[in-house]
This record gives sequence, C-alpha cells and structure tokens, in this order.
Amino acid sequence: MNKPKMATEKGVPSNSRVLMLLGQLERMNGEAMVRDVEMARQVTTKILHLIQTQEKSGKEVMSKSSSGMEVILASLEVSSLIRRGRRVGVFVSKGGTGILFQILITASKDLPPSEELMLQLHSLLAKVGPKDRKFGVKARLSGALNVTINLMKQNLQNTKLLLPCLQVLRVFSTNSVNAISLGKNGVVELMFKIVGPYCKKNTSLLKVALDALGALLKSKTNARRAVDGGHVPVLLSLYLDWHRNDTRHRHMLIRKGLLVCLRNITNIKLGRKAFIEADGMRILYNSSTECLPVRTLDPLVNTSSLIMRKCFPKNRLPLPTIKSTFHYQLPHVPAVGPVAQLYSQPPGVDDVVDESDDNEEAEADSDTENEEDEKDHHSANDDIETDLNKLHPKKSPGRPFEELRVYERFFLELSEDFQVSVFSHALECASLEEDRALNAEEGLKGVKQEGSPVNATRHIQSPLLLGGITTRRVGGGGSNWGSDCGSEGAEDEVGEGAVLEVPDTALLLPLHDPDLYVEMVKGTHSVPQYAEVAYPDYFGHVAPTFREPLLERVYGVQRSKIFQDIERLIHPNDILDKVVYDLDIPSCPVIEDNGESLKFNSQFESGNLRKAVQVRKYEYDLVLNSDINSNHYHQWFYFEVSGMRVGTTYRFNLINCEKSNSQFNYGMQVLMYSVQEAISGRPRWVRTGTDICYYKNHFARSSIAAGGQKGKSYYTMTFSKNFSHKDDVCYFAYHYPYTYSTLKMHLSKLEALRTPQIYLRQDILCETLGGNSCPLLTITAMPESNSNDHICQFRNRPLIFLSARVHPGETNASWVMKGTLEFLMGTSPLAASLREAYIFKIVPMLNPDGVVNGNHRCSLSGEDLNRQWQNPSPELHPTIYHTKSLLQYLAHIQKAPLVFCDYHGHSRKKNVFMYGCSVKETVWQSNISATSSYLQEDLGYRALPKILSQIAPAFSMASCSFVVERSKESTARVVVWREIGVQRSYTMESTLCGCDQGKYKGLQIGTRELEEMGAQFCMALLRLKRLTGLRNHQHLLDLESDIIGTQTKVASCPTTYVMEEDEPSFLEAIDYSAESNDEDAEPENEHAGEVHEHPEHLDQLSDSDTNHRD
Repeated sequence: MNKPKMATEKGVPSNSRVLMLLGQLERMNGEAMVRDVEMARQVTTKILHLIQTQEKSGKEVMSKSSSGMEVILASLEVSSLIRRGRRVGVFVSKGGTGILFQILITASKDLPPSEELMLQLHSLLAKVGPKDRKFGVKARLSGALNVTINLMKQNLQNTKLLLPCLQVLRVFSTNSVNAISLGKNGVVELMFKIVGPYCKKNTSLLKVALDALGALLKSKTNARRAVDGGHVPVLLSLYLDWHRNDTRHRHMLIRKGLLVCLRNITNIKLGRKAFIEADGMRILYNSSTECLPVRTLDPLVNTSSLIMRKCFPKNRLPLPTIKSTFHYQLPHVPAVGPVAQLYSQPPGVDDVVDESDDNEEAEADSDTENEEDEKDHHSANDDIETDLNKLHPKKSPGRPFEELRVYERFFLELSEDFQVSVFSHALECASLEEDRALNAEEGLKGVKQEGSPVNATRHIQSPLLLGGITTRRVGGGGSNWGSDCGSEGAEDEVGEGAVLEVPDTALLLPLHDPDLYVEMVKGTHSVPQYAEVAYPDYFGHVAPTFREPLLERVYGVQRSKIFQDIERLIHPNDILDKVVYDLDIPSCPVIEDNGESLKFNSQFESGNLRKAVQVRKYEYDLVLNSDINSNHYHQWFYFEVSGMRVGTTYRFNLINCEKSNSQFNYGMQVLMYSVQEAISGRPRWVRTGTDICYYKNHFARSSIAAGGQKGKSYYTMTFSKNFSHKDDVCYFAYHYPYTYSTLKMHLSKLEALRTPQIYLRQDILCETLGGNSCPLLTITAMPESNSNDHICQFRNRPLIFLSARVHPGETNASWVMKGTLEFLMGTSPLAASLREAYIFKIVPMLNPDGVVNGNHRCSLSGEDLNRQWQNPSPELHPTIYHTKSLLQYLAHIQKAPLVFCDYHGHSRKKNVFMYGCSVKETVWQSNISATSSYLQEDLGYRALPKILSQIAPAFSMASCSFVVERSKESTARVVVWREIGVQRSYTMESTLCGCDQGKYKGLQIGTRELEEMGAQFCMALLRLKRLTGLRNHQHLLDLESDIIGTQTKVASCPTTYVMEEDEPSFLEAIDYSAESNDEDAEPENEHAGEVHEHPEHLDQLSDSDTNHRD
C-alpha cells in the first residue's frame, strides 16, 4: 500500500484536513489498517495535532474550497460565538467517533496491540468524548469499553498509556449504564488499585483516576461494591495522608477528588454506616477544622461538611408526638384529608419518627423539600390551569336566593327602607362585643393623662392578673420577671398592690389603650384558656424612627453553625440536654433550676413555643408547636425570655422548621421587644439577632408529617443575641404580633373616631369554632341628606370587599389592614372622597381562632381556610362560609364588588405585590391553544396593581402575577373571580422581610411601612374610581392602557410566573443539599454563596422549592 499524501498543502482549511484524514481512516479501517499500523498511527496523530492546535483564521476558512459546513463555522467564528472545539464538533458530526471506536477494536485484535496507536487513539478519544453526547452509548454498543478496560489492566505500571485510558474512562463513566457495566467488569476494584496507596508521584494521573472513580461511584451499585470491598476506610486514610502531607496545598484537587468519592459512597445507607464505623466524622471534622484558617481550602471544608451532615445520625425531635400539644375536638371530622388521617391514627403510634428514619435511597435521589408545592418541582408550568372551561369566569352563585336572603341584614345601607334605617341605625353598633368594649372604654375615661407622650408613667395594676395567676412586678433594685409555678408562687411577696410602670403612649398610639386591651382579652376564648397578657401587646408598639437595613450576611456563618452542631456528635459530653420549658407538662411547663438557665414562656395569646432545651451553657434548642388538629406548619413563633446575663451571647435554634428556604438567609432578622426599653420610654419591636441562617438539620421528619415521604429532615433557623439589660424580660417573634384582642381594641377605638359624616357599622358575621366573634365592618360616607337623589347615590355606590388574616402567622396582613381602616376613618379630604365613592365591606380577621391559639396556617379545624372557598363547611369553616355567602348575596342582587382583595403575607419574597386572575395571561403561560373569543379580556385587572406601583414605594409590579393555577382554585382570589364574577379579584402579598427596589430598597419592612401600604391601597382605589367613573367605556380602556404602559396588548408588560421566587437558591455548598449527589451544585468557594442578591440571579428557582402562597 502506497503511503498516502498527508493533507498539509498550503491553503487547505484545517477542517477540510480533518475530514480528509477522517476519510483516510475510514478507508484504512479493516485489514489494510492491520497491515499498516504505522500509517494508522500517523493519521490519528495528525488529527490529534489539528484538534489541539490554534483555530485557523476566518480568511482561511472563507477560502474558495470551503464546504458549506466550513462557511457556517466561519460565520460563527467571525461573530465570536465559538472560539474552541469547532474542529472536534466537525469531527463528531461527520461520524469520527464511531470510526475511532472501530479502529480501536480492530487494532486491539493485533497481539500485542500497538502501544503508540493505542496512546494516540485514546488521546484523541479523550478530546472527542466530552463533545459527543452519545459517546458513552457508542462506546458500549461498539464494544470499545472492554478494549479500554483490558488495556488498563495490562498496563497498570505504564503511566504514559494509562493516563489517556483513564481520561477516556472518565468520560465513559458519566453514562450511568456504562458505570454499572464497568462496575460489573471489576473496574471499581481496579481504580482503587490505581489511586492507592499514598504517593506523590504521577499526581496528574491520580487526579484523573479520582475523577473517574467519583463518576463510577455515583452509581449506587458501584457504591455498594466499594463498601463491600472495604474501601471506605481506605479512602479516609488516603485523605488523611494527603491532608497531612500536602502542607503547601498544591494538590487540593486530589484531596477534593477523594472527598467526592466519599460523598458519592455516603449517598447510600451502607456507605453512611461504613463511614461512621471508620470514624469518618472525627477524621473529617478535625481535618476541616485545621483547614478553616486557609480560605482557599473552602471547597474541601464545604464538601467535608456536606458529608458529615449527611452521615450525622438522624435524631428524633424531643417530643412525645408531633401533633399539637393543645387538643380541640372537632364537632365532626372530615371524611378525607390530613385531618381525617390525624383522627384515624391508631393510639400508641409513634408519629415523631419512622421505624427506619434513615431511608435507603430517597435522600440521594431527590433533595426537594417542600410541603405544599413539591408536586410542582418537575415542571414550572405543571400547575397552570389549562382547562378553558375553568379559566372562563362564570358567575355561579351556587345557593338559591331564598337561602341567601338572611344576609340582607348585613346590607342595611342597600335596603328599601334605607331612608329610615340610615339615620336611625347608622350610629348604632351591631356588635355586642363592641358594646362591651365601649363600656370598658367609658370606664377608663376618668384616667387623666399628663406629661409627655412617652416618658411619663402611670402606676397601674399588672395586666397579668386575669385569672388569679402569679403576679409579675417591678422590684426595688430591678425587675423580678418570669412565670412562677408550684409552691414558689405562694412564697412571693406579691399582692394586689403590685404595680407596673407603664409608658404612656396615648398621643403616639391613639388606637391603643392598655386597660381596654385587658378587657378585650377577657372576652377572647383560647383552647389553652390563656390567663396572661404579653407585655408587648399590653404596652403597645411605637414604630422606631430609625431605619433597619437588611442584615448583611457574615462570610461562613452557616458553616460555623453547622460545625457547632456536628460537635454535638464529636464531643457528646459537652452537651447538657436540659429541658427548661415544656408545654407537654401542663401542670408546670417552666422547669425551675438554680438560675443558670434562661426562663421561657409562651402561654399568652398568639404565643407559640412548645419546648426549650438547653444544649450548652448559652445555647438553646427551641421546638415550635404544630397548628391545632395538625402535625405540621411550624413557622410562627412568639415567646418570652427572662433570666439573661448582660454581655453574654446566647444562641437560639428553632429546630423544627419545614420550609426548604427562608428570607432569614437573605437579610431578615427576628423581632425583639424589651420590657426594660418599654419602661424607659421606648415601647417597640426592633429587628435583632446576629449570625442568622437557615439550613437543613439532623432531626428526622416522619413520613406522617411529610405527606408520606420518607427520609426528610427538618430545618434550623438559628440566631444569636447579646442582651443589654439585667433582669429584663424580652419577647421574640417571627413578625410584628397583632392579636385578636388587639383587633377588638382597635375597632373599639376606631368607633370613637366616627364623625356624623361617616357611616360605620360593625356586625358579628358569625362565631368561630372556638367561640370568638368574627367582625364585619361597613364603612362609607353618610348621604348628604335624606333626599331621594342623595339616598339613591348612596345606595348605588360600588362596593369594595376586603379581608385579611386568613393565615394567622401572616401578621403583616393585619398591620396593612390597620392602615386601611385608619385611612378610611380619617378626616382628610381624600378619605372623605373615598368614602363618598365606595361602600366598604371589610372582614379584618378571617381566622380569629388561629390567631388566638398561636397557629401559623390553620384554623381549629386543622385546615388551611384559604383552600376551602370552593365548598366551605358552615360547621368547620364558618368565617369562610359566611363571607362567601355575603359575596353570593351581592352577586344575586347584581351588586358584586368592583374590587375584592384578600391581604396576605409572603415568607419567600421581598416587596409588596399582587396576584390576580387573567384568562389571557394564563393561556400564554401554558401554551395551550385557544380561540380569539376566549382571549377577549378587559385589561382592567391590571389597573389597580399598576396604580399601586406608581404611588406605593414598597409595591413591585414586576413581582405581580395574573396566572391561574390549579393548586389555587380553592383560594379566595380564584373563587371570587370565577364564581362571583369579580374581574379585579386579588391577593395582596406583603413581604415579611423587606424591599429590594424603590425607596425602601435594602431595608427591612416595619409596621410604619405596612400601615402606609394599607393607606396607599385606599389612594389607589380613589384613583381607580376616577377611571371607572367615566361613562365612556372606551375612554376607560384607553386610560387603563396608559396606566399599564401599553396601548395594544399586555405582552409588553409580561407576567411573572407565580411560582418563581425573588431569591436565588442559597449557594453555600453546605446549606440545604446535605444529601445531594449533584457535584455541579457545589461552588468552588464559599464566597460564591455569600453574594446572594444580584439581579442576574433573581430568575433562578430556590432549591426547587418554588412556593408562592395565596
């Protein structure tokens, strides 16, 4: 055979050379190549050389002899879109991979095979493999896998040939089927022979070998082989050798490769067990501790931490049951659902942990942790409603009008005999509860207020004497705080003369009166029958004048907290494990000691803390109580702490949180109220806490609590606090508390603001399961006179229907509602205009029972009331049933509200924003086909949020969404839109954290901003009135289009898909994915995870937990 010409002529494009050489290889394949191995070696060498050399110039590629493929590549080069790998791409596209495999197999038949040819072929395959998506499949089908394996077995000492073989094996192993096949052929054992024992020779080869081994061990089958072969101690010993000997840190990638192998092995239960038995926790803990001072070693520390967290034995929560410590027997139990399962659970079942709390593979296969929206993980669009019949809103009152006539009494202003009723009844309060409040207020009018608004004090009886309970008092040299229990209560020298200095905030808080608050508490019914009043609710809250910026996250804070948790296992003798507060001991929850521990209390309205365990001298694990008739929803907390030392930093860990991410990772702080500060003239909640972070912990979450999923864990929210005052009593809360008794007090005080021009009526809509009243307010302007014209204008005012606080833990919704109510009852010309424009129907608290009992999400029925609007039960969901009935009545009499808005709080996003309902935008998001008739839609639903974005600095139009989701079809927003026919039906979500745009950018939100938002909502309604008041409907549409910012279609102002979150997933490698086996998820340094609020990341979903809450 003549020696072929090598394609080196000047002017021939190198891509053409690749193709020419490829053609030569193809022609040589077979017997000819066997006869002339040298020629095959030369050709493959030339191809490898071409692929490795620099890219040719655009001029050369654009020469006359260029093929069509080359012209395309040239244009890509000119536009700088591709700078590397094009020759490989051409090679792959022309079938080069397959030809190389054929040559490899043919050459392997020659005994012995040519070492030079095998070297060149494997070097070329190592370059080609990463660019060919089907590389692994082609290798397996062609039989090339076995050729490489056999070559490696025969050349273990030949590092020159072994290196390219390992590089090819690394690519082979990324295919899971290949990895299993390689494992069966003994490659795992082979790789352990290559990587050990410790030797600093051939470090490049060792790095590639560890990469290949790490890829092989992603297969659970191979991981078991490694465990069965006793290789876990070998890997740990190797890692320790490299850690000790690599003093200049030149071989960090080898050390990281060993950790990746351990990480993948510990994705299975057997691997975790072998790791523990080999003392892996101590080895990695000690080595990581030594690495901490060197910032460049952060990848090693992060991966070590991830392995240790994963292998940390799952602990049970220190509880007898995960069900609420408070029991309320329902009048009847639903036939199906979580509550039915709860009641059908056999007695004696341990619901805290599963029999096997260390699930075999679940945590390695999936790491999505979310309670309600986990089903939405796989596809962001799965939840969008695609049924056009459901999307088209149809008024369906549902109940016959005869049944709804009983609700006429809540609409006296619309009745036929209105001329009489408006003047005879408008000034009467329909609420007996309010009558009691007014009587209490009358009794307090004799108290004279003197001095400055804050600094003056008056001595009154302690608010905590509501049932003969132990008095709290101010002592001589300081305060003696804390609940007393048992015999010590009788020994206190406290009598009826005990007094408390109370800051006089009457001028700063016109709607607050401590004595009136106590009266309101007496009429509030709680399941635990609370007899105490929390000082913050008694004193009141004056919003601070200073700004409270988002907390800047300290570098490495989460890692240091996790290391402290791991130390519990490494040094168990340092752990006190002392219970200091336990609601499961109802006779005496506060456990007395010698004064070495903090005292806790949560036995007051809206309080939530179930248990406190002192784990170290200044560290406490805190367990939250489940919602009543539920076994989860742990988020809201509100508790009291006393007995602290000044100048000491205490760490508090809330250990049974459930959500997989939190704004506590993005600048949010807890709230604290100091009684000493209040007495000194500063009664206020302030943002506080340092070293705040939120991460997955080692407490097992049972499948009963996790919707049947095994292997789940709880999350820890941790913060540290250094107290400023001796003998202080401090309260901590998730957000600014707003109790049911506070609402009753505010409504009573609002009554006093009424002028003859204001029509205010308060009715009791219904009684709750717990026996509390659900108030319904009507606010509008009195008619100018009793003339027919004025009465007619009064009766024909459009209605605005507002509601709030269906979720008890979303206290910010009540503060927004407070701002709305105060604006509506104000004396400004704008408030008067608003009252003249609309009739307001307001249910300020849809879930009084949940609020009173410290629930986060549910009512006493154990159900989320905002998922009951489709078919509410009058017995189990009375507030929803009767509120919906009010709206159905309005629909029957052709008076459906112009706007319906339900106020909420959002725990995952910043700013204030709205969710609405739009057929068109839902269809666009879901990509379903629909006729133009279905897409005919008035743009008016966007007007109100757009107005708000222009006038309210906290409001973000970019965060709004108007998509209808299947999982939200039973919420107030969707049901009122679909069944009542209210086009402007909204959920208004207020952040619990702060803002990342506008005037308040970088600041945490406070009650002042929340109340301001409530007032600005009223202003937006006034501006909306000017639009909807126009008789010419086309002018209305034009004006609304101007406001929206588009003249023709909404596409220029696109919706935000409702499931997206503001924040990126938090990138610290050791945060949530303790059980993840996704190597790419790990950043190479922790610093990458500490920068967490850049705009370019805001479109990322967070930990696949894309929760949005109506």
